[in-house]
Amino acid sequence: MTRDDSSSDGDQSPPLVTQRTTGEDRVRMVARQLTEPRTANWIASEADWSYEPTKRVLERLVDNGVIRRDDEGQHTTYRPDYRHQAMREAMALCDDAGSVKELTNRLSEIKTRIQEWKSTYDVSSPNELRATIADADLSSDEEAERRDIARTWEHLEGRLEIVRFAVREWDFLSSSAAFVEASD
Repeated sequence: MTRDDSSSDGDQSPPLVTQRTTGEDRVRMVARQLTEPRTANWIASEADWSYEPTKRVLERLVDNGVIRRDDEGQHTTYRPDYRHQAMREAMALCDDAGSVKELTNRLSEIKTRIQEWKSTYDVSSPNELRATIADADLSSDEEAERRDIARTWEHLEGRLEIVRFAVREWDFLSSSAAFVEASD
């Protein structure tokens, strides 16, 4: 989180995020945005809240499966629970898609795009595409394009598994299915 210690009129008011959110909300926001293991002290500092209440919120998040606690190292750290994130992402995909057919079309588009890169560059993976940068006599623009494609390809491969899961579990994940079950 970024801190802006001054307001537009020059006084030293607290940052807007701390004026409009509770400490618990800020801890949850920081914890959900973790990309690597962090200590409770680091999270408390980022959330601009004290250590003990931060630790209590983190333990609730661990209990709810939102983050994971690692006691193995010198300090206890907290990290994202990727399974929880993948489930939330799959539910969001189902919510955004109008139907399982639309989600299946999205799956086909991703697979087609990856297949086109495989055919165009005669490679089978993003790393093989990166290797062509060293092997070929390319302009800096062509090298940049291949690096961008390799990054996008890796991202899409990760998305592919989540989209497949969302299609497979549509009946369970879609909000319309949950509504029908709840109304019975």
